Amino acid sequence: MTDVTRFQGLRVGAAICGSFCTFEKVFTQLEQLKDMGCTVTPIMSYNAAQTDTRFGAAQQHIERLKKLSGNIILDLTAAEPIGPKHMFDVLVVAPCTGNTLAKLALGITDTPVCLAVKSHLRNQRPVVIGVSTNDALSGASKNIGALRNYRNLYFVPLGQDDPSAKPFSMVADFTKLPETIAEALDGRQIQPMIF
Repeated sequence: MTDVTRFQGLRVGAAICGSFCTFEKVFTQLEQLKDMGCTVTPIMSYNAAQTDTRFGAAQQHIERLKKLSGNIILDLTAAEPIGPKHMFDVLVVAPCTGNTLAKLALGITDTPVCLAVKSHLRNQRPVVIGVSTNDALSGASKNIGALRNYRNLYFVPLGQDDPSAKPFSMVADFTKLPETIAEALDGRQIQPMIF
């Protein structure tokens, strides 16, 4: 059980990538973090902010996220000052797609999410990654492994979401986000990481 008092006043950057099927689960957790006393500032990848899907219109997602803090980061110019201004105590990337995992592993910073991670890491503060990708056990596995070896990067526990129909797919258990954040703030990877 996570000590809720620990979250009072915690400044959380919430970077969202385009795994649209998990938006509802992630948004619910971000709203709970706010209810626990966190200041939550959303950051969206270009795809997350601009793509309408069967899971909702992009503008609807933006409006819902704006209710968390009144502010939302949608471009590189707004993401760059995250590190220099020490904007967050912890940065959460959830959902984190295979595309973003690859970019983070290679140091590519061409989206607001990737630049937010780079900028935040300069302060040696924790980044929590909630994976959601259909190729976690194939193409993205090497990037998960590479990122697991980096300092200040922590993973929300993840597991196969549909082993029969999608044998390479893994998704984080987003209900474990608060616990993962608490462990990351203490410099520990929550265990088990894979279920």
